[in-house]
Amino acid sequence: MKRIAFAAAAVAFSAAALAQSYPSRPVTIIAPASPGGNIDVTSRILAPALHEILGQPFVVENRPGAGGKIGATAALKAAPDGYTLMMGTSSTLSVGPNVYKEWPVDPVKGITPISLVQQVPFALVVNVKSPYKTVADVLKQTKAKQGGMQMAHAGPGSSNHLVSELFQMLSGAKFLFVAYKGGAPAMASVVSGETEVYFDQASTSVIQIKAGRIRALAVTAEERFAPMPDVPTFDEAGIKGFHVMNVTGLVGPAGMPQAVVQRLNEATVKALKDPKVQERMKGIGAMIVGSTPQAFGKWIRGDLERWKKVVKEAKVPQL
Repeated sequence: MKRIAFAAAAVAFSAAALAQSYPSRPVTIIAPASPGGNIDVTSRILAPALHEILGQPFVVENRPGAGGKIGATAALKAAPDGYTLMMGTSSTLSVGPNVYKEWPVDPVKGITPISLVQQVPFALVVNVKSPYKTVADVLKQTKAKQGGMQMAHAGPGSSNHLVSELFQMLSGAKFLFVAYKGGAPAMASVVSGETEVYFDQASTSVIQIKAGRIRALAVTAEERFAPMPDVPTFDEAGIKGFHVMNVTGLVGPAGMPQAVVQRLNEATVKALKDPKVQERMKGIGAMIVGSTPQAFGKWIRGDLERWKKVVKEAKVPQL
């Protein structure tokens, strides 16, 4: 019994020592997207705050491409020592694993959730000169056009593609999807009048709304989105239960030491309470959501199941 007690005490001491010594060198946060977007900006807001709390630089490295698959492979195949992390989003945590035939890791067993960071809803947007003022206007016109209304998305298997498919399922409407190579050209198609409607991440829609180029008809949040207080939720617009948040959170490879996960989680939650971080997150329209690793893991599992169902019912081809 004494040996067992001694061994347990030694393990506890070792874990505590590991937590106190971590990090002893710079940590890389892989952003699986191009510079300037939501993932990149969120990573660069959080990184200096983590540096200040933990005493080592957190360096953001952009690895865009293949819907986040390239960045996910680099991050989640790395050594599970806490020195390579990923700023994951719905695209790399729940959408990608459902639309790609091959994903670098098991989406549940192959990652270590650390903390949710922020979330934003999607907004259904139209050109500012569009005759459609409400969701009801759009649905009425889809019937008149018999499925010919053009809806842009950022490419097959993208988050807003699946959000569009889910909207069809919940509303009973039919759209003619027009795929673009990314969110920027998809938005440009609405601004130019090339397509009629588009599901954009609400935080980026704000910029185009303020510029007088587009109009938002509804958001996929349970409550109204603060930067767009006059825009109704889909519940208010008559599509009940259409709640989809594009989530961003910190994850690492499977098998990370629990003591390191706990230290990173505590530092992340603390950083998200920093007024400077909150102000910068507010500036990009993000809703801050710190969490436990367990709560983040539960969200990932739930979102995986949601998109698995959508992919199956909408017969979305795998990539």
